[in-house]
Amino acid sequence: MTSNVNPMSRREVLLSASAGFGYLAFAGLSTANSEKLNAADSTARTTNPLVAKDSHFPARAKRVIFLCMQGGPSHVDTFDYKPKLGQDAGRGGKYGSKLMASPWKFSQRGKNGLWISELFSEVAKHADDLCLIRSMHCDQPAHPRAMTQMHTGNAQFVRPSLGAWTLYGLGTENDSLPGFISMNPPPGGAQNFGSAFLPAIYQGTTVGRNAPRGPLARILPTSQQQLPDIANPRLSDQSQRRQLDFIQTLNKQKLARDQHHPGVEGVIESFELAFRMQDAIPELMDVSKETADTLAMYGIGQGDSDSFGRQCLLARRFAEAGVRFIEITHGNWDHHNRLKAQLPQTCSEVDQPISGLLADLKRRDMLKDTLVIWGGEFGRSPDAPNGDGRDHNHKGYTIWMAGGGVKGGLSYGQTDDYGYEAVVDKCHIHDWHATVLHLLGLDHQRLTYRYAGRDFRLTDVHGNVVKQIIV
Repeated sequence: MTSNVNPMSRREVLLSASAGFGYLAFAGLSTANSEKLNAADSTARTTNPLVAKDSHFPARAKRVIFLCMQGGPSHVDTFDYKPKLGQDAGRGGKYGSKLMASPWKFSQRGKNGLWISELFSEVAKHADDLCLIRSMHCDQPAHPRAMTQMHTGNAQFVRPSLGAWTLYGLGTENDSLPGFISMNPPPGGAQNFGSAFLPAIYQGTTVGRNAPRGPLARILPTSQQQLPDIANPRLSDQSQRRQLDFIQTLNKQKLARDQHHPGVEGVIESFELAFRMQDAIPELMDVSKETADTLAMYGIGQGDSDSFGRQCLLARRFAEAGVRFIEITHGNWDHHNRLKAQLPQTCSEVDQPISGLLADLKRRDMLKDTLVIWGGEFGRSPDAPNGDGRDHNHKGYTIWMAGGGVKGGLSYGQTDDYGYEAVVDKCHIHDWHATVLHLLGLDHQRLTYRYAGRDFRLTDVHGNVVKQIIV
């Protein structure tokens, strides 16, 4: 936003105008209350909940980029090669329907010969960086609950999301940006990116909204359209600061009276962060200065891949700027019908962008401490109830991770000969959560929060770190 008063940055305005909350007299507060609130403000500034924190032990990863494929990608058509499924195609499957071979060719890629489908020909170029976990399983066969369990570890109750736990445990490296950003947030509302009983400041900041083909393709690079209300057309920076100071004195008066009020604390912290974001976000989300080669690497301007490519490029920019946890959701993976026509289309939307993201992180020497995760809430069945589609399968599916301390070129675990369920080195969603936190230097058993008389954690009372995949 352009100020008509003084071309100071919002950080300069924040430091000069808000120091000691100089407008307390304007709020009509007594001297005693002013002193009390000034003391509270001083304490708040020295105990910033978003300040970068030490990990429990040396971390392999500093940040996470989670590529969430909403709908349940078919593992047996992408990253879980099942030759016996092809041999026995047409026979009766485990649940009565006929087995269906994958229509797509698998090839061995990379030095270790990872089997990857031709649907991910670009991602396959990074096979030596990929760790395929082919033995994932969760507890829920329905999309909403499985999605919630993937994000929070619990399908029944409102719990903090993985991103919120990460931010709570580690803080952020840039106090002018959210520490947790969710682009095209997944269906299910705030629960999948929320903070639940953790302080509100740890919940995700959303950019865009989930849509069949992703809305960001047609609105970049106008950053104000991606993040609503980032600019104020009516007030200068100084006027906004004065208004915010007045509101904050009321909030702090409420907090001083109540002594403890997490909701008010969250509002105070969020308002200040939002004020600072007005400087940082528009510049960060403007990709117009990226080189033509970089845009092409992400598949931007190339039809199907343009939308997701722009989001992946933003993820890299956010990560580079110090955002701790970035999630991008891509929909349309629920292929009960028309698998042969629709799955190639869906894969083509993400294949080049993901390859570009991995290549870009690597050339900037960021992949080594950035954990990139790809996967959905569950997988698909190896049979075809409708002849050209696959049903839900939560008993065995594949996700992959790259960078951030995981072993590249590795296939861990396996499903049965047809891909129905995990049978070797099974990895439950709690194990996956424990492993992600471990790579970030956090002990999932020690990362707790006291609520309702007990210490809660992301993994509840479960979870084992999968040490075999860690460098």
